[in-house]
Amino acid sequence: MKKHWIVDAHCDSIGDYCSGKRDLKTDTDSGHWDLNKAKRGGIGLQFMAAYIESEYKPHLATWRGLQLLDSGHHFIEENKDTVFLVKNRSDIDKLGNQSLGIILSVEGGEILGESLFMLDIIYRLGVRSLGLTWNERNAIGDGVGETSSKSGLSDFGKKVIARMNLMGMLIDVSHLNEPGFWDVLKISDKPIVASHSCAKALCSHPRNLSDDQLRALADNKGVVGINFCPDFLNSNVQASIDDVAKHICHIVEVAGVDTIGFGSDFDGIPSTPKGLENAEMFTQLLDKLRDYGFNQTEISKICHGNFLRVLSNVLE
Repeated sequence: MKKHWIVDAHCDSIGDYCSGKRDLKTDTDSGHWDLNKAKRGGIGLQFMAAYIESEYKPHLATWRGLQLLDSGHHFIEENKDTVFLVKNRSDIDKLGNQSLGIILSVEGGEILGESLFMLDIIYRLGVRSLGLTWNERNAIGDGVGETSSKSGLSDFGKKVIARMNLMGMLIDVSHLNEPGFWDVLKISDKPIVASHSCAKALCSHPRNLSDDQLRALADNKGVVGINFCPDFLNSNVQASIDDVAKHICHIVEVAGVDTIGFGSDFDGIPSTPKGLENAEMFTQLLDKLRDYGFNQTEISKICHGNFLRVLSNVLE
């Protein structure tokens, strides 16, 4: 694998696999992510999210989440010659070789309902990262789309954070509202991530992080994965690979190069920046970072080093 191999902290491709839309190994023009595109793009570790769609919430959220996780396991088993499930710190040492590591994540704490024991269940199913909310409110806290209460974490949510720290699960605050973000930082004794977010100073989308949040994430030794969604990158209808580079430059300036990584949101966004149409185009982004003056050591941190540091700290 190439020296600057990639950790991509978020894609939603399992939804396509679960629905039978794509098998994720056939090289087709449809979709942003599949095994061949990932290989050509130099991806060595892919976070695959079980995104629980709004129509399943609240009563069928656990059922849908488990269905998606089951599909994730089927995908890994079908491709066991080329992919493997990352569950423990020792698995990190296997990354960067020919096989593609997969971290199963859940996008939406609704999978837990209001039951802390569900964390243990999804952990046993191989989940190592949990996005606490999507845009709506749930039993853990408020997502960024909840505009009425604007509250922080619930008592249940605080127990979830403490339990995740003990278990060795990565806490993902993308989609969580700002009061909840600050509550997580007060409680967590481990680094956290915003797996697929951008800089609010450059684009005022509610899913983006303020400079104060970015600096706090740096103090926490956490990481933000840059999202490729054009709406997060600028206020225009379209965005380009340069917009992605500008967000990376801003976050490095505000929070340091140790705080930035990639979180493409491939197959979860309606369109992509020009020049980043699918996963194999990561190679173009690395060329762009060189054009913007990043050196080899900095590019290695952005590509994989920063997320690997956090995973080494959090996983058991």
